[in-house]
Amino acid sequence: MDHLTIAPIVLPLLAGAVMMLIDERRRTLKAALGMASAVTLLGLAVVALTVADAGPAEVRVYRLGDWPANFGIVLVLDRFAALMLVLTGILGVAALLFALPRWQGAGAHFHSLFQFQLMGLNGAFLTGDLFNLFVFFEIMLAASYGLALHGSGLARVRAGLHYIAINLSASLLFLIGVSMIYGISGTLNMADLAGRVAGVAAEDRALLEAGAAILGLAFLIKAGMWPLGFWLPNTYSTVGAASAAIVSILSKVGIYAVLRLWLLVFGDAAGASAGFGGTLLLVGGLLTIGFGSIAVLATQSLPRLAGASVLVSSGTLLAAVGAGQAAVTGGALFYLTSSVLAIAGFFLLIELVERGRGVGADVLAVTREAFGEGDDEDTDDGEVGVAIPATMAILGMGFMASALLLAGLPPLSGFLGKFAILSPLLATGQDVPVTTWVLLAALVLSGLATVVAMTRAGIDAFWASPAGEVPRVRVAEIAPVMLLLALGVALTIQAGPAMRYMTDTANALHAPRDYVGAVLSTSRAPGTAGGVR
Repeated sequence: MDHLTIAPIVLPLLAGAVMMLIDERRRTLKAALGMASAVTLLGLAVVALTVADAGPAEVRVYRLGDWPANFGIVLVLDRFAALMLVLTGILGVAALLFALPRWQGAGAHFHSLFQFQLMGLNGAFLTGDLFNLFVFFEIMLAASYGLALHGSGLARVRAGLHYIAINLSASLLFLIGVSMIYGISGTLNMADLAGRVAGVAAEDRALLEAGAAILGLAFLIKAGMWPLGFWLPNTYSTVGAASAAIVSILSKVGIYAVLRLWLLVFGDAAGASAGFGGTLLLVGGLLTIGFGSIAVLATQSLPRLAGASVLVSSGTLLAAVGAGQAAVTGGALFYLTSSVLAIAGFFLLIELVERGRGVGADVLAVTREAFGEGDDEDTDDGEVGVAIPATMAILGMGFMASALLLAGLPPLSGFLGKFAILSPLLATGQDVPVTTWVLLAALVLSGLATVVAMTRAGIDAFWASPAGEVPRVRVAEIAPVMLLLALGVALTIQAGPAMRYMTDTANALHAPRDYVGAVLSTSRAPGTAGGVR
């Protein structure tokens, strides 16, 4: 238990390194090692969540080399980090299981890249200082470059190169922002920085806020905020299904970083800088919802529809974070959990649905819709109905569940998350701000846009498309899709306990005294090892 905090980083690092030494032709061995690592990571994440939820002030700090936090490297496990570890573990198991029948053989070193991706994600959620956040970001992104290009193909390579260029630019902004913050504050430890912001000299405050703005810009590029997220739908639509399912959480890493740092560094104790950038997050989130909704309606392909849905979810989360209320943040965390599961499941489902469709089926569908082709009554052969194959029926039910979750329709968890975001804003007992009504309209209209787009796409994919073969789907491929959607339904059923956890997490984020105190404490608990408190 002493080393629980560092285990989610070390395990995939070792697994990926070992698999690099194994010949690519021994895919069965690599698959077994990769799945064992992913399942173990999920188990560790569940244990970490249980530990983090053990008490109101439970924060575990792991000091590498037992150096004090303001000099050395620290890893911090709290409720927020544990939640993201569990989501990453779930997506890791589901995506890897889906990849075993086909996608693992589409290119070299898939399993090693997958493990390094998990390592980067887990490290980004656990690190307690800005420099190592950059390090884990780069590990995560380097692995995602390989996964984005996995499987080759002109469209995938073109979109992958754009993705690499955009994220390299974001990494440069990350370094510039971190350097400016360090130059002013003299620290990169996030907890230490939170204690120093209020004491920054007035003449240096503008430079500190400029560095924070540049750093935030890097995070918002990764989160996909408009107009910085123009690259996201095209990139995600060309990535292989298994890779897209795990890469889709990268946008939420940007959300995580914004939420963690904004509330920690620019919270109520930040003096003159308290609340810095909150209005930008709210307005940017609303614009992102609008842009994503338009993209959802305009898309002509299922993969791009999934990519546009990522933008809608990111915009919703950014707007909720910008509201600056603990109760709203709790609802946002609930919505984040639901949307991560739904979008990942949708990416996997799309690959199965499109196996039985002809090339250009989406374009042909738009053509038929625009010009009425194929509506001639003379073509009616008198059939009253056509039997739906079992495979298509299962895929159709999965598609319907995805539509309900993504659109936020009652009674599933997507609706509960949106309701939990709006309820505190509308129950203030005072005049409701205009921004709240705009957010309400944005959430309702984005849900309507998703319903329209998903209905149109579903009708085309399952009823109106030119006849194609029934796709061959293996149990190992449909099982992770059903797992992710079932977890979305389970989140609905267990909404009470889940919302309690999210509320406690949000309260801790908005009042980070326990976090800061645990990290900056220099005392060692008796009998601890490796600098663990």
